[in-house]
Amino acid sequence: MTQIRIAQAARLLGVSDDTLRRWTKAGLLAENTDAAGRKVVDGAELAAFARRMGETPDPSPDPTGVWRSARNRFVGLVTDVVTDTVMAKVELQCGPNRIVSLMSAEAVAELGLRPGVMAVAVVKATQVIVETPAEGPR
Repeated sequence: MTQIRIAQAARLLGVSDDTLRRWTKAGLLAENTDAAGRKVVDGAELAAFARRMGETPDPSPDPTGVWRSARNRFVGLVTDVVTDTVMAKVELQCGPNRIVSLMSAEAVAELGLRPGVMAVAVVKATQVIVETPAEGPR
């Protein structure tokens, strides 16, 4: 049985430790104690919980009333914007994830994107690569 510490489980779900603890106290996720006396959750149960969270549809459409098919939405903070006369590179920090988007300079101006602004990165891709840590040096 894989056991994941509360702080790591919270990071994996993109929430705070306090939020995960509230969920365990509410009975949404079972909390256990490992051999060292630390609070942990079962890895398989956490995966099932994460899946249920991902399957729960957003209860409301965007402000235009349009529902979106993209499920990968990352809320974050704009950390850098580099523009030239035509194109721009926008960097967001979305929890532990750094998202980089290339878009028109006109779109950056229209959206008011600048460091410190909250934004949502919506990702729609046809391919996903999954990697795991390698054992030993590469």
